[in-house]
Amino acid sequence: MEQIFTEKLFKNWEKNKFLCVGLDPQVDKLPAVITSNFKSISQQIIEFNKSIIDATAEYVCAFKPNIAFYEMYGSEGFSVLQQTVAYIHEHYPLIPVILDAKRGDIGNTNNGYSIAAFEILKVDAITLHSYLGEDALRPFLERKDKGVILLVKTSNPGSAEFQDLVVEDNGMRIPLYQKVAINISQKWNRYGNCGMVVGANYPEELRKVRQIAGDMPILIPGIGAQGGDLESSVKAGKNSKNQGMIINAGRSIIFASNGIDYAQAAKSEAQRLYQQIISFL
Repeated sequence: MEQIFTEKLFKNWEKNKFLCVGLDPQVDKLPAVITSNFKSISQQIIEFNKSIIDATAEYVCAFKPNIAFYEMYGSEGFSVLQQTVAYIHEHYPLIPVILDAKRGDIGNTNNGYSIAAFEILKVDAITLHSYLGEDALRPFLERKDKGVILLVKTSNPGSAEFQDLVVEDNGMRIPLYQKVAINISQKWNRYGNCGMVVGANYPEELRKVRQIAGDMPILIPGIGAQGGDLESSVKAGKNSKNQGMIINAGRSIIFASNGIDYAQAAKSEAQRLYQQIISFL
């Protein structure tokens, strides 16, 4: 029987694997050894992805392709995304795939998004917007075997515009992102398949969300190219078991080198981050 998302994640956490590699290829950044040996964009991307996956798999708890970097190439890109997910499932079946799609719409539309993610692409989890509320998200939330990772406090500089607005909750005044975290942890997570997204750029907010979330998974983007501090993120993001984190790094790993040594450079950077995370636990 196929393992559910949380089972895969928990087993990797037990091995002190908390690093997530963002598979976000950009053709203009691919190494010459790839672009010169493969003619089509689809061939270039899939070969690059396979090399990065093989190089970093021993250090990661998850892989996270962002759908934008595939949709931009149309049907060809979508096919590459399918092939990438299939490659991970075939060669590294214990490593879950998180689709970074940030979907969010009314329930009927979300049902279509859910089918595309889980039945067509066959990913293990997906990132979602929380704004439409629980009823709209039920097509995802009711998939007990899949991960539902919801935006709470995002890593972009302008996240405070709405996420930090003060609202009332049981007579207390708290930022909106904390209210979202409360609802996710107390109301939406009935099947234990929910997680939250909190940017590494905001360690104090991450600490607050961890207090609310208990031992739930938190996806932490913003390490590496976005400038988030790894030590602060680990100390604020770990749960009561010294686990609970999916720490994402993308560009700093996959584009660690654009030379012939690109795969080895990606491996070295993944190993470095893996060891640093452990040292900060």
